[in-house]
This record gives sequence, C-alpha cells and structure tokens, in this order.
Amino acid sequence: MGGDSGLKSREVSAMIKQGFIPDPTLSFSPSRTFSPPPSSTRPSQTHSQTHPNTQTLFDMMSDEHKFSDDKRRKAQDRLSKLLHEPALSAGGDVRLTVVGRDGLRVSMEVRKSVLADKSRFFAEKLQCDSAVSHSVEISDCDDVEVYVEAVVLMHCEDLKARLRSMGEGVPKILSLLKVSAAIMFDLGVVSCLEYLESTPWTEDEQEEVISQLEHLQIHDSATEVLHRVSSDPSTANRSDDIFLNLISGVLQAKDDKARREMKALLSRLLKENASNDSSRLDVSKDTLYHLCHKCITSLLLCLSEATSGDERTDRGVIMSDITREADNIQWILDILIGRKMGEEFVKIWAEQKELATLHSKVPTVYRHEISRVTAQLCIGIGRGHILVPKEIRFSLLSTWLEALYEDFGWMKRASRAVDRKLVEDGLSQTILTLPLLQQQAVLLNWFDRFLNKGDDCPNIQKAFEIWWRRAFIRQYSAEPDNSQLQITLSDYHS
Repeated sequence: MGGDSGLKSREVSAMIKQGFIPDPTLSFSPSRTFSPPPSSTRPSQTHSQTHPNTQTLFDMMSDEHKFSDDKRRKAQDRLSKLLHEPALSAGGDVRLTVVGRDGLRVSMEVRKSVLADKSRFFAEKLQCDSAVSHSVEISDCDDVEVYVEAVVLMHCEDLKARLRSMGEGVPKILSLLKVSAAIMFDLGVVSCLEYLESTPWTEDEQEEVISQLEHLQIHDSATEVLHRVSSDPSTANRSDDIFLNLISGVLQAKDDKARREMKALLSRLLKENASNDSSRLDVSKDTLYHLCHKCITSLLLCLSEATSGDERTDRGVIMSDITREADNIQWILDILIGRKMGEEFVKIWAEQKELATLHSKVPTVYRHEISRVTAQLCIGIGRGHILVPKEIRFSLLSTWLEALYEDFGWMKRASRAVDRKLVEDGLSQTILTLPLLQQQAVLLNWFDRFLNKGDDCPNIQKAFEIWWRRAFIRQYSAEPDNSQLQITLSDYHS
C-alpha cells in the first residue's frame, strides 16, 4: 500500500491502530485505542552507526517524563536483554517500532512470516507482495516492554516454559494477555490463560484477574480460569446443607482448641456475608432453629443425668458436657441475632421451665454458662436487636432471672468474655421495657436481693432510679382519677 493516501492514519483494529508502510524509511503514529496496564519500559537495540537501529537504546525520551537513574538503568537492562533474544537479534524483513506514551521508542527487525503465522491481525495486514519491505509502528503504548515480550513469545516453541521462566507473576501475565488479545495472537492468549488457571493468586490479584477477563471476553478458556472464583448456580441451592454440616461439625468437635478457632472463623465469615448484599449464601432460619432445638435437648439430657444421683455417671464428663452445650447455644444465638432472627429463640428459651428447674439443682460452678444465654438475650433486647412482645419479655425474666441472679457472681469471675456492665445495662433496659407494675415487681425483688448479695448480684440501680421517677415523680396516666396505679400509691402513703 503505497502513495500519500497510504500514509494517512486509519483504524485497523477495535483495540489498537497500526501503521503499515512499504517504504522502510517512513512511519507514523496513529492515536491509541488500547493500552495494557503499566509495567516497565526498555530501550531499542543497537547495531551500527549507519543503520536506523544504531541509535542509543532510548531512541527518544520525552522531556516531560524524567526517569530516575535507577529506574532508567533497570528499564535499559530489561529491554536490552529482551532485544538481544535470538528471535530479535537475527533480523528480519519487517521493521516493527513500538512507541510508549512517555516517548520511549523501540525498533526491532522481525520476520514477516512469524508475525503473519502467529497473529491474525498481522496476517491480515501483511498480505501484500513478500518482496516489499514493511515498516510497522504501534504507537502511544503504556508499556513498551510488554509489546516486545509479546513479539518474543511469537518466536517461542514452548510458550508455557517461557512464561514460567519469566518469574514475574500474575500482573505481567495479565499485561501479556491484553497485548496478545489486541494483536490476535491466539496461542499467546491461550498460554496466558493456562498460566493464570494453574498459578496461585493473591486476593488483590484475584480482583484484577476477574476484572480483566470479564472486560476482555476473549476466549472460552477464560471460563476455566474463572471457575476458581465461581461455581454452578446449583451450588447456591446447597449452601444451607453445607452450612448445616459445618456448624454440626463444630458443635460435635472433639478438640477444644480447634473448635474455638473454627467457631471464630465461621462467625467472622457469616458477619462478612451478612454485610455483603450480593452474597449467594442464604442460610435458612429453619436450619438455625433446628440446631438450637438439638442443643437445648442435649443440654436438658445432660442436666437430667447430672441430677439423677446415679453413682455410675462420670460427673466430670457430664459437667463438661453441660458447659459445652451451653456454649453451643450461645454461639448459635449470636448467629441468630446477627441475622436478625433471634425473636423466636426468646420464646423458646422462656418456655424452658424444666430446664430452669434442673439448672437450680446443679452446682453453680458447672451451670453458670447456661445463664449467659439469658444475659445474651437481655443484651439483645436492651439494644433493640431483638423485638418481642411484652408477654414474652416478662416470661423470659420469670423463668430465668432467678438463675441469672444466682449465677452472676460466677459468670463475671469465671469468664473474661462476660462484660459485667454490658449484662447489667442489657438487663436494666429489658426490665424497663415492661409495663410499670411489672417493672415494680422485678425491681423490688432485686432491691432485697442486692442488699443480701451485694457484688455477686447485678447492679441495676440505674433501672431502679428510672422506675422510681416514672412511678412517683413523673407520673403519667391517661385516666388519673381511675388509675389503679394511683390508688395503689395512695394506699401505700396512708
């Protein structure tokens, strides 16, 4: 393609523009429509003083972009090594020039047959008379070195070995993948994808791989690479079964240390999942409550054995099982509250009359973990994370408040995980959500107990003060003349 019209810039690819000029003394730089991610830049090779390639390694350096001495030296070393590869030092019938955005210009002589055989893009553009010499320029590139590396790859028989020997990891392979896709170097694309499929990724690299492959949409092999981070849609339907197996495994674990570690891991992952609206994990409420009922049944059985009086029973094992099952319930309850599913559990726990009766017959040192469940519920109610009717709230305290009082001293001494102030605030707020007469009944009972137990009883005097002001100072009644509360207070003062 000769003449002045052949020198005009024109688009030759959806991703990149090239100039093809039969006269080797001419070249031009079309505007850039594709750029690989930044990596590094290198200079051109030198031959003799009379050849166009006899200039310094840097044919042109933009005054606006000054390299540091160290960066320039490293860039020169890398690119010089590439340009002295046998594939490029042997010469050829096409002068290929790559121009960087920073002004770096690198020229190399390569064989037309290799370019046309390995790249569909070059095959289409180099279909003229083989006797004609060509000058090809790829302009305005972010990374000159990557383009030169791609040309070297075209000359390699074992691309896998070449990519592996580079030792520059995922970012460099992604850059080569983009360039290979731009010039339709299919074997290079496939080789880069196979490398990505088989090499480990960091989490940052994973995001970049996903972004690049979704953007390029270049090859079926990309799907194989993405299988590492995606699964068949049917897998999401099995997430509930997977979750059930994982939780059940933790609940039944034999090694306590491993059990604690896996509890912490699953709790953290579930919290991350709850904050991610796009997550595919959907653990059903039924599964969680199935586990709750299972743990409560096991706890009831442990308490029954502990209070049976059977001398053949290994009391040490039984007491250990009580602590373990109570801890299991606390853990599942924490998951329920985190997923805003804790309301039903309050009713279930409030109805455990038999469990509460057996609890009172077991030494406090072994049973106090059970009262932590009640404390956990009071904290959730007090913070507004669990919303249940007043009848259920009062039933919860009627069933378990006595046990919480009895165990409180042991709870705060035996477990560093118990925050005394948190429990007291939660209990106070729960009591204050009740109708005023129920507040009065609960708090007057607490008043007597606190006088006798002192520090071993929750200190909820703040709730007591609030109730006192509500009842005697800031009284409110829609029907003051007929209020039962007013009549009761009048009798009290007479």
